[in-house]
This record gives sequence, C-alpha cells and structure tokens, in this order.
Amino acid sequence: MFPIQNTVPSRYPPVINWVLIAINCGVFLYQIGLGPDELQRFLLRYALIPAVYFRPDLNSDLTFLDYLPFITNAFLHGGWLHLILNMWTLWLFGGTVEDRLGSLRYLFFYLFCGIVASVTHAFINAESVIPALGASGAIAGVLGCYVRLFPMARLVVLVPILFIPLFFEMPSIIFIMFWFLMQLLQGTAELFMPSTGGGVAWWAHVGGFIAGLVLGSLLVRPQRAYRRYYADEGVLGFTPRGGR
Repeated sequence: MFPIQNTVPSRYPPVINWVLIAINCGVFLYQIGLGPDELQRFLLRYALIPAVYFRPDLNSDLTFLDYLPFITNAFLHGGWLHLILNMWTLWLFGGTVEDRLGSLRYLFFYLFCGIVASVTHAFINAESVIPALGASGAIAGVLGCYVRLFPMARLVVLVPILFIPLFFEMPSIIFIMFWFLMQLLQGTAELFMPSTGGGVAWWAHVGGFIAGLVLGSLLVRPQRAYRRYYADEGVLGFTPRGGR
C-alpha cells in the first residue's frame, strides 16, 4: 500500500514543511556531488554512529559539536529512493500537521521528533559503528501526530496488483497503525537476529512515532487561532477533517 492523497485540507501554506523538504533535497544533492573519500568523511562527521557515544575508547574527548549528528543525520539520505519516499511522505502529511501546530511549533516539533528518534536508535544499537541517516524518524513523528489529530481521516492509497494499479480509501488510523506495527515487529525481530549491514533504523521510527503521538496534540494551537474555511476549500467529497 502506498498513500497518494491526504484528504484533510490546510488553511495556511506549509512554509516550514517546504523549507524542510528543500533542505533535505539540497543536502542530498551536495552528498552525491562528493567524491568517495569526501563522502565517507562527511558521513562520519554528520551521520549518527551510536558506538561513539557509548564506547569509552571512542568518546574520551567528545565536545558539544560531536552531538550534532543526533539532528544532522535526519537531513541525510542514502540514495534517491530513500530521499523520494521520505520527502513524499513528508509532503503528504507534514503540511497538515504544520497547519494545525503553526509554523514555529511545527519546526520545533519536527526537530524534537528527529532527536528522539536518533536517541532511541542510539540506545538500542549502542555498539553499532554503522552510520545511521535519514529523515524517517522525524517523519514518523509527523505520522504519529497526524493519526492522533485525524484518526478517522480518509487516505487514498495505491495497491498495485501485478501491473494493475488499484485505488482504495481507508481511515488513517488503519494505515498508519499498521505501518507502526510493522516497524515494531521488524525492530523486535532485529533484536533477536542482529544484522551486520546498515539495514533500516526500525527503532528510530518507533521512537519518533511515539514522540509525535504524545507531543503533537500538546502543541496544537487553539481553534480560535484558525481562520474559517473558505467555501471552495477542502477535498471534494470529504469533510474538513478528511472524513466522509
């Protein structure tokens, strides 16, 4: 299942969400322009390597700047597919969350979820020397907030059957909680069958999602701060909250 439409309308332009997408894309374009040695040095400096913070032989002289990877890793990506999937999800859901939180609160929320995701990954993989990178932990927080605010909103999803694309509607709570359950199951399985490869940072997704689920509703601006919907706003056939 691949989500292609969020039916909850926004009343304000998602400026911060656009900026976050632009930064992620800009950093990735910078990455792919580096030579192999430069890229390795870049990732060692800005990707998250958990062992650096837990092994005494690696963290004897850490400074404040050495903790920047807990946030900078959330702006790095490992390939075009990694970037495209993350940015599509952020574009699809992030604007709605920014609309409800307000731009500055959304920026704080996004960065906080990214940090929580990084901390969760680091604690679970304390001995790992593999650089972790990707915006998916912070974006998981966006999903957590979205499902908390709009559990019954309908999502339009694409399900390819062989070469035939089929489109369905489903409540966001079903789609997103199924996604979260898969992250939890995959992460738990990895605890018993650890991988030596880079793999997916399942627990970063879990940590970011829970942070978004808890924090998002606390940051929602009061209803009186919204302007009213214009008559032509919204998605045809859906209520202002994305339901039927």
